[in-house]
Amino acid sequence: MTRLERFLLPLAGPAAAIIIWQAVAWSGIYPRYLFPWPADVVLGLSQQIKNGALWEHIGVSLYRFSGGYLAAAATGVPLGLLLGWSRRLWAAADPLVQVLRPISPIAWLPLVTLWFGIGDLPAMVIIFMAAFYPILLGTVTAVKNVDPVYLKVAQNFGAPGRHILWRVVIPAAFPYITMGLHIALGTAWVFLVAGEMMGVRSGLGFLIIDARNSMETGLVVAAMLIIGLLGLTIDRMFAWLEGKAHRRWGAAR
Repeated sequence: MTRLERFLLPLAGPAAAIIIWQAVAWSGIYPRYLFPWPADVVLGLSQQIKNGALWEHIGVSLYRFSGGYLAAAATGVPLGLLLGWSRRLWAAADPLVQVLRPISPIAWLPLVTLWFGIGDLPAMVIIFMAAFYPILLGTVTAVKNVDPVYLKVAQNFGAPGRHILWRVVIPAAFPYITMGLHIALGTAWVFLVAGEMMGVRSGLGFLIIDARNSMETGLVVAAMLIIGLLGLTIDRMFAWLEGKAHRRWGAAR
């Protein structure tokens, strides 16, 4: 693939989508106030940029996302290490985890609002719930799948259990723990919008609801595109960090 192709091919998909979008808009299937034109999206986005509101919404959303996701990582990774290391603890916890895991964070929204009121905290709790189980299960799986040869070698050298955990199991499992963190990143970002649709007056989720109530469909689509672009940026940044972790700990991609 030539350098020109590497530059142009990623632009081909978005360009085709915009052309199809404009063609559907011109067809008149939906009135313009229900199905915005690309120009309406650009206009809505430019207005938000000019008045500075867009940067405020982005900053608040990133703050909530970071708080919820980091809390899930700080809880899920140590707990996953503990449960993955102890078969008895995992046997006791597994049924509870498997019952709670399929419950969508959206189902918790009414209770979360009642328990934590309104503001940033409920949105962070929803993000925490979305990220916690992928991180927990990814860590448990990573620990349980450590090559038994590593453990036998450490035991043959007389290493105590806590040293085996910290010096053998965690380094061996770490590249695969990052995979769970990566999966949880995308899941948590998806539920960011849901967490911001109740009880808050800022953020990208609130911007979508507020624009819908005002029938500014161009702004609705603009906010959706911003969410997608931010999600792509965060994902690529984490993928870069994940690649460094894999190289550092000697795991082949």
